[in-house]
Parts: sequence; C-alpha cells; structure tokens
Amino acid sequence: MIDANATRRVVTEFLTQVRSGRDPGRATALMAPVVLAHQVQAENEVTVERTPQNYADHVREMRDTWGDYTLDIQELLVDGAKAHVRLVQTGHHAPTGRTVRQINSVVYQVENGRITRYWMQIDRAGLTAQLA
Repeated sequence: MIDANATRRVVTEFLTQVRSGRDPGRATALMAPVVLAHQVQAENEVTVERTPQNYADHVREMRDTWGDYTLDIQELLVDGAKAHVRLVQTGHHAPTGRTVRQINSVVYQVENGRITRYWMQIDRAGLTAQLA
C-alpha cells in the first residue's frame, strides 16, 4: 500500500535538511542507494544515477557556488508515492556576488521510505540572464 503521508514526510525532510544544504549527509537515510535523476536541460532530458553520497557532494558544491542559499518551498502536492514540488532557491553567486533566484519544479517518487527517482526542471535561461 502506498502511504501518501510517508511520501510527504520523506520529501519534506529531504528538502528541508538535504537539498537546503543544512545537512547533506541525511541523504543516506532519505535516498535509495541509486536514484534515477531525470533532468531537463535546454529541452534535452538527461538521466543520471545519483547515490546519496554524490548527491550530498552536489549540495555542498551548490553551497560553494551560491553561499548559504535559502530554499523556499512554494508548493508541495502529494499523490500516493509521488510528490510535486515547486521551489525557489535564492543565493549569492560567489564569483560575481550577485543575488540569484533559481526556480525549480521537481517530482519525487518514494518507495519504502526513500526517494528512488525524480524528474527535475530548472529555469536555466533565467539563471543565465541574471548572471549576464
């Protein structure tokens, strides 16, 4: 049986602890050993395999680039094992010092209390325009 409450709990904890940069190491408890990450970049969908460790490293790299950024969860909709999230990340681009907002939409799939796959779209054109 799919537990929507468990999906909401896992995704919320993942966003507020791991993705936010507060505690990237929590990825081990919230992600499956291998997560399929479907990423749309310039109309080209790419699927990469993420492990909890390389995701935590990715978050640390984001903190190096964007400083202590904030993550604003604007919408979280749960339907069974899937959760759709719309979020805004605001930080300061280290090389330029500019304040930058990234708008993301992500759908997470949760199985057995862990994220097993996600589909992400990021407004890369908006990011590029802010840095120009």
